[in-house]
Amino acid sequence: MSDTLILAAGDASEHRTLIISLFSVFVVATLGITIWAGRQTKDAADFYAGGRQFSSFQNGLAVSGDYMSAASFLGIAGIIALKGYDGFLYSIGFLVAWLVALLLVAEPLRNSGRYTMGDVLAYRMRQRPVRTAAGASTIVVSIFYLLAQMAGAGVLVSLLLGITSDAGKIAIVALVGVLMIVYVTIGGMKGTTWVQMVKAVLLIAGTVLITFLILWKYDFNISDLLGSAAKNSGHGSSFLEPGLKYGITDTSKLDFISLGIALVLGTAGLPHILIRFYTVPTAKAARKSVNWAIGIIGAFYLMTIVLGFGAAALLSQKEITDSNPAGNTAAPLAAMEVGGGGDSTGGAILLAVISAVAFATILAVVAGLTLASSSSFAHDIYANVIRKGQATEKEEVRAARIATVLIGAVAIVLGAFARDINVAGLVALAFAVAASANLPTILYSLFWKRFTTQGALWSIYGGLISSVVLVLFSPVVSGKETSMFKNADFYWFPLENPGLISIPLGFLLGWLGSLLSKEEPDKEKYAELEVRSLTGYGAH
Repeated sequence: MSDTLILAAGDASEHRTLIISLFSVFVVATLGITIWAGRQTKDAADFYAGGRQFSSFQNGLAVSGDYMSAASFLGIAGIIALKGYDGFLYSIGFLVAWLVALLLVAEPLRNSGRYTMGDVLAYRMRQRPVRTAAGASTIVVSIFYLLAQMAGAGVLVSLLLGITSDAGKIAIVALVGVLMIVYVTIGGMKGTTWVQMVKAVLLIAGTVLITFLILWKYDFNISDLLGSAAKNSGHGSSFLEPGLKYGITDTSKLDFISLGIALVLGTAGLPHILIRFYTVPTAKAARKSVNWAIGIIGAFYLMTIVLGFGAAALLSQKEITDSNPAGNTAAPLAAMEVGGGGDSTGGAILLAVISAVAFATILAVVAGLTLASSSSFAHDIYANVIRKGQATEKEEVRAARIATVLIGAVAIVLGAFARDINVAGLVALAFAVAASANLPTILYSLFWKRFTTQGALWSIYGGLISSVVLVLFSPVVSGKETSMFKNADFYWFPLENPGLISIPLGFLLGWLGSLLSKEEPDKEKYAELEVRSLTGYGAH
């Protein structure tokens, strides 16, 4: 076993104490922030939208924290380390997606809604069916995204603590789930936002440090770094060229197109990103917060390229896959290597710091996701569908906290099965579901006066069901060594990402459902929504 993996195997107990101590400090600090914020949460506006008191820079940091998830830090670095250029395409897709969110969604959505996506969709439609559909879609998308974070947490803490048994990894996933539930039920949006801001600063600082150390090792010569990565990967020059993952067969080429569509369109439909636009006081602040987020996220994704190729240059492919078959631990292992290796104090400290930052990333993102889904259940389904608008704010917040526990339990169970799948790939599935079910309905609702309730339902349910069914019967779930269920084989859909089929279908069904609908669209309501989306008048 190489020096890089000695620490992960449990042969350095003196370093293990240091790692656990640093880890514990972070968990205690973030819990303290959550409890402090929880004491300031007085009503539904505080719980759902943080009282709309955050500045554009603060919200930009929080949005960045929400977006720079385990998929970004662990998954993208891992897939670049294993697949080279084709892994780098994830970085580009995640970044470009923000332009869609900025240009089409951020400002009108913030102006038009109160707490959730359902507020916007239901304004000019029949309330109960549309809110039910919006709530169901939000919960499903959030659970898909939660899978990736849980998988990342499992492999990360397993590496730190030297846990190799399946039972131990499942216990770690459960621990993350419990912490997530505590963060949301106590802190609400205020606590989650402050944890996101702290996490964003820590993640950027940690990434800058490891990027600097990797470049320093190669005298800041990018060409030497890429050359070493290509040589050490065993793939030669093809490691730096397209095709290692997505150019081998016609199916993989289609998979690449499907992935690209899902990444570029998915951000504008992600529930935990959409609710962030409600935490600022004005539409201008919402727009500026997205600008801040683009700058922070752009810098971060440039550095993930160095992390990925640096891991490929410093570690053998076997060392990476022995730690985790999907490459999810490549970044922490690279940090350990530039710190002096697994048997050195410097390597142990860097591993502990970077892993604590990654764990912060996971906890913050799962808190945001759980808040988005529990808020949608409480506000859209419980308050407006089950209670028909008669629930008090106190009852609504209590329902959100109960939903948090239930959604957390589901995420724990499913996350236990997803621990050996690359987390960037899992997140890409969440993007595909969001772009298939949420984005068409949002855009039609905001910009097409002919859109009807039937169109909204066809779009949401059609995009949601088609994307989920295609994922269930894809190689992601069964039929391959890298599948969620390795010993089963029931897939018939050849692509790993359903976006190529389900996203156009979501748009088509929304258009077709509206044209075939017998109800006349409410033009007065559309005119009111148009004014509201431009000015914010009457929404809050």
